[in-house]
Amino acid sequence: MSNTPYERVKLARDSHRPTGLDYIKNIFRGFLEFHGDRCYGDDPAIVGGIAKLDNAPVTVIAIEKGHTAKEHGRRNFGAPHPEGYRKALRLMKQAEKFGRPVVCFIDTSGAYCGVGAEERGQGQAIAENLMEMSTLCVPVISILIGEGGSGGALALAVADQVWMLQNAVYSVISPEGCASILWKDSTKAQAAAASLKLTAEDAKSLGIVDRILSEQDLGKKEFYDPIRVLLGEEIKRLTAAADLVGSRYERFRTMGVSAVLKEQL
Repeated sequence: MSNTPYERVKLARDSHRPTGLDYIKNIFRGFLEFHGDRCYGDDPAIVGGIAKLDNAPVTVIAIEKGHTAKEHGRRNFGAPHPEGYRKALRLMKQAEKFGRPVVCFIDTSGAYCGVGAEERGQGQAIAENLMEMSTLCVPVISILIGEGGSGGALALAVADQVWMLQNAVYSVISPEGCASILWKDSTKAQAAAASLKLTAEDAKSLGIVDRILSEQDLGKKEFYDPIRVLLGEEIKRLTAAADLVGSRYERFRTMGVSAVLKEQL
């Protein structure tokens, strides 16, 4: 594609882009939403519950931004609080108990960094998700559908398969934040985006994601149907895997390791 990395960032942030709830409504049937983390409250930035993929029950979790200004405000622009991550983990552990695969849709600039979120243990909530997801005994597939920012995105992305839409981005920090730190000038975001290797092609070449999903017919039935088919096929493959947890461990353990080192591990 001819878009520059920063143009990809803008596309990933487009308010007309399908959000997590759009994917849930168009791919799954009979979605029943669950609320609350059984500790503090409910976080509308993360939506989760059970649904059917074809005729098989699955647990679905999505970071939701909304489309309108009112929805953005209610969903906190897709920036989850710690109770959102705890709700997601509660649903994942429930899925493990009942043998349901887990599908996550990720679209966030990052976890909310307000004082209240820090007081309620934002860092610990994210860390617990990373640790617990690494040992879940059911298939986990995570799909980056827009922005994949920092630990806020990674907290739902320790999965057996990580997929990424063509114009989604995945990065440890936003281009604006990176530019502000490196050059004390957020207007250099375009240069930062080029250096961060945040595009789908970059992530695929580095082994961070496993599949790039085309955005042809984005938002139409012809767009969602192939994703539903791919999810069904991949869940069947993962369910039959001999050592799901071990394979997931190896997947993340070897990221960033050179070819020579991989042979020695």
